[in-house]
Amino acid sequence: MVNLDLTFSALADPTRRSIVDTLAGEPRTIAALAEPLPMSLVAVSKHITVLERAGLLTRTKVGRAQVCTLRPDPLAGAAGWIDHYRRFWTGRVDSLERYLEGES
Repeated sequence: MVNLDLTFSALADPTRRSIVDTLAGEPRTIAALAEPLPMSLVAVSKHITVLERAGLLTRTKVGRAQVCTLRPDPLAGAAGWIDHYRRFWTGRVDSLERYLEGES
């Protein structure tokens, strides 16, 4: 089961969103994830721990390296929750459009 609070909390940080974006391409080692970021390896590891607790990634030890892999379930759960409310936004935007067309 997806915990939306953990998912959204983990994704609230721009560094963690950047890590998720990178992992969307392919699994990466922690060192590879840390390379482009302006922080220490220890700081990146803390961000990865938050993502892991939220279920957004898994870590696998390969030799001496830890490889991170994105898990899609929490993202799908968050997308489903947002899509549920998209109907609300779409209805409001459609109403505004009709109103504005009526003023023309």
